Amino acid sequence: MAHALYTQLDGKRILVAGAGVTGAACARALAKRGSVVTIVDEKVTELDDFTIITPERVKFSNFDLLLVSPGWREDHPVVVAARAARIALINEVDLAWSLKAPGQKWLALTGTNGKTTTVELAAAMLRSGGLTAIACGNVGTTVIEVIESAEEYDYLVLELSSFQLHWLEDAEFVSSAVLNIAQDHLDWHGSFDAYAKAKLSILDKSATAILNSDDGEIVLRTTHWQGRKVFFSLDTPSPGEMGVVEELLVDRAFVADPQEAAMICELTEVTPTVPHNVSNALAAAGLARTVGVSHEDIRIAITEFAPGRHRIETVLERDGITWINDSKATNPHAASAAIMSALSVIWIAGGLAKGAEMGELVERIKTRVRVAILIGEDRELIAKELTEHAPQIEIIRVDAPAAYSKGGESNALMESVIRTAHEHAKSGDTVLLAPACASMDQFISYGDRGDRFKSAVEKVVRDGK
Repeated sequence: MAHALYTQLDGKRILVAGAGVTGAACARALAKRGSVVTIVDEKVTELDDFTIITPERVKFSNFDLLLVSPGWREDHPVVVAARAARIALINEVDLAWSLKAPGQKWLALTGTNGKTTTVELAAAMLRSGGLTAIACGNVGTTVIEVIESAEEYDYLVLELSSFQLHWLEDAEFVSSAVLNIAQDHLDWHGSFDAYAKAKLSILDKSATAILNSDDGEIVLRTTHWQGRKVFFSLDTPSPGEMGVVEELLVDRAFVADPQEAAMICELTEVTPTVPHNVSNALAAAGLARTVGVSHEDIRIAITEFAPGRHRIETVLERDGITWINDSKATNPHAASAAIMSALSVIWIAGGLAKGAEMGELVERIKTRVRVAILIGEDRELIAKELTEHAPQIEIIRVDAPAAYSKGGESNALMESVIRTAHEHAKSGDTVLLAPACASMDQFISYGDRGDRFKSAVEKVVRDGK
């Protein structure tokens, strides 16, 4: 364990890899504790009063530790050079773990899709049960920012990416949940097996695991894990599990008699009532039950909870056509879940595929999609699979107009997409932005992409401009 690396920070010469949100927060926390901090970044040149250098200027004879931001890969020249120089590596989550209040406990969650919604719902359940809790990590507020804030929390509910889990060593969790494992970030990890192993390494830090038994990869890869396993599914649960019986979400795991079932909530109280969202609610309830939150308080949280923006977000309903922003569907698995929630879809997709394959996605959704509107750098990966496996689906490619630039004021690209969709949509259709790809080729972020979708729908469809 690397805990000793975090105990004597005063005077330590620490190089922080990355001047983004995580790196900046860590740099401030370290400087506050007397560390001599330098930041290495390829693009950012100024941040507070910190010295920032480019990778080629790094000399590890000048440093004691390297703090690695989550997105930095093992094969990055700075990381390779640090290992060659026998410089110890530390990371943000373990730094936060070393600085947290002694009585504070952590819950954690990972998965390819649904993480943000589920950690936010789990934190809401804990608060409903009278505990002070916050969702943090990959959800938006970093763990170190929460630890450094003036607020005191009984529990942190951490959303952890595969990148964060790759670097993690010390942090421990009362319980953790794994929602699903599907192809994503293969360009970073190198293979699906390496990605899956990073995801499931969360179990090595957990006493109890809340696991999706509807996901074959999770079931197969957790067979030999020796901790307490609580499976959840959309089917009738066996004793010791959580699941769905008729119109109810039920718990047979955290009850006095596993031959009996306790009601969590009614199916229709989960909003939106779509399969993957119900699955997420079960996972969140499992986490909440591990720290003693009652079924009644869990139900209250579910009934009051609304998913965040860019996740199956209904933007407009007009003339029998529903316009939905699911910009956060940045991989095939997430896009599939969104598409399968509708019956007749005009699908807006494309962007950066991150090494993912699209064949399985197209096979699954080919009976639901009527028209595919494709944008972005890797759109031909989707077009190829559609042509081969679903030739009945009309493919329309929309190029970025000359007036459009990434991050600029013009929304000409998305307005062109929405006009095309509007021309082809008819009553009963769902026009769905579920790109199955990352956004950074044409947009600043998935949030920027979703905001531009919403703005274009309001201008073109609602206001008729």
